Amino acid sequence: MKNFVEELRWRGMLAQMMPGTEELLQKEMVTAYLGTDPTADSLHIGHLCGIMMLRHLQRCGHKPIILVGGATGMIGDPSGKSQERNLLNEETLRHNQECIKAQVAKFLDFESKEPNAAEMVNNYDWMKDFTFLDFAREVGKHITVNYMMAKDSVQQRLNGTARDGLSFTEFTYQLLQGYDFLYLYQHKHCKLQLGGNDQWGNITTGTELIRRTLGFENEAFALTCPLITKADGKKFGKTESGNIWLDPKRTTPYKFYQFWLNVSDEDAEKYIKIFTSLDKETIDALVEEHKKDPGMRVLQKRLAQEVTVLVHSQEALDAAIEASNILFGKSTKEGLEKLDEQTFLDIFDGVPQEHIARTDLEAGIPIVDFMAVNTQIFPSKGEARKMTQANGVSVNKEKVTLDKMMTPDDLIDGKYILMQKGKKNYYLVVVE
Repeated sequence: MKNFVEELRWRGMLAQMMPGTEELLQKEMVTAYLGTDPTADSLHIGHLCGIMMLRHLQRCGHKPIILVGGATGMIGDPSGKSQERNLLNEETLRHNQECIKAQVAKFLDFESKEPNAAEMVNNYDWMKDFTFLDFAREVGKHITVNYMMAKDSVQQRLNGTARDGLSFTEFTYQLLQGYDFLYLYQHKHCKLQLGGNDQWGNITTGTELIRRTLGFENEAFALTCPLITKADGKKFGKTESGNIWLDPKRTTPYKFYQFWLNVSDEDAEKYIKIFTSLDKETIDALVEEHKKDPGMRVLQKRLAQEVTVLVHSQEALDAAIEASNILFGKSTKEGLEKLDEQTFLDIFDGVPQEHIARTDLEAGIPIVDFMAVNTQIFPSKGEARKMTQANGVSVNKEKVTLDKMMTPDDLIDGKYILMQKGKKNYYLVVVE
């Protein structure tokens, strides 16, 4: 078996682990789990490091379990949070679980006939009939309040600036997560919990609960990955418009591809190890090639390709590359018409917009009037005429002449016209 810990180590995906973890993984096939929060019907790229840990675990011959926190998702984890979470109902949680499984299935093999086939579980299934009295007696008595209070996640909330402090509900979160580990240890022979480094306190509560409940000869282990940040220290995966989601309806494959394509050189070298399955030799060679000519952005291009195919598909990658070429390459009107509306808007996000009435367009507008009277693409008809005569004006990526009439036939998606003057100046005309 490949050494899972060594695989994480060279990839920069190992933060800390309990003594004996590496030896256990070298000795036998280990079942390990990682929890994810089902508060949305899609994962975002902030979840990817954990999912990649499970992917490497399975490829190293071990068995991954992904736990959807249906029960804990109804409460909310205080780790790294300043406010209590909204509580979700069961119907929403089940829907979110199914959506998440479909996304994770691209990374893990759930269908394998081998003993290390991936599994998905939901802690709501074993928590929903657990009464408060039973929980207090079977779980609460084993862990002291002193032990729980000492955890960083609790201390930060108690001593932080959160106006509401820490609710009892959230305080019990580490016991609930600890019980998940105990349950999986007993029912799935699961000896290892994986997670982000902010989960260390919750995970070690689980290992402690296993020992105190079942006897100290029962060993369980913890391993965490570092929290991923950008080179400038800012939170990874967040953009001005919010999260980068794995669901193409929330974040188009084009925008997803562009996110990875535009990371810094320093981040690209770090991310290609964390978010792809490329081996060390391939990555080392790419790093060397990139350093010879950083302007070619070899690392960013390969990173964007690998992650887009992994999360979406080869077809989605091809479409994203084709869409990327629209701004910089020799695309056609046919290429524009193939785009879905959201991708079209993503490509031209930030491009100056002009608005005209549909009734004006239906009557037909001479190209010069369209650019200098109906819109402000040119400050004067003289300038519009001069550049059109010089072959410098395009409508939907096609060069036009002075006899061009603008009509509804020029609409993309029934309401947009892409105007271009010169090589780089785009204008999006929205017809309302």
